[in-house]
Amino acid sequence: MQALKAKGNRQTIKKLVALKKSAQEDSAYRMATRLHAVILNLEGRPPGDVAEILKVNRTNVPAWIRAWNQYGIDGLLQGHRCGRPAGLSLDEKERLLDIIESGPIAYGYDTGVWTSVIIAKTIENEFGLEYHPGHVRKLLKQIGISFQRPTYRLVKADPVARNKWTRYTYPTLKKSR
Repeated sequence: MQALKAKGNRQTIKKLVALKKSAQEDSAYRMATRLHAVILNLEGRPPGDVAEILKVNRTNVPAWIRAWNQYGIDGLLQGHRCGRPAGLSLDEKERLLDIIESGPIAYGYDTGVWTSVIIAKTIENEFGLEYHPGHVRKLLKQIGISFQRPTYRLVKADPVARNKWTRYTYPTLKKSR
């Protein structure tokens, strides 16, 4: 079986070296690694050696070379990644942010405080996607909102009596250390 060889010549290598430098300057390290793999293969190194030099999985290098041979530079661009696709698009996240900022009462809920369960229901109603309430907190962080728990206070409590209790009674109840 013949070793896989990238298509190109010395001019191709020069162009790829320049592209690799540009990719590194732009912090596109994955693209730079793919370009480096093709360059090394064009210089005569077999895919197994290229994988060892670049410290990547040996199955990646032949895939990159095939992509280069078939599609050129476009074949090396970051394509489909493994894993579950993102649930909400950027536009949907912006719409969700607008809904959250308008408040739960404006959206039709009886409560004045958003909870992760209510936000998950809202996402399902608006966008047709099911989110676990625990993941909603991560989503809120992505869109720039921090999940906050409300502090419980008695609205009708006498502020003078509460202050008196806090200053005089509470310290006597605290455990001494």
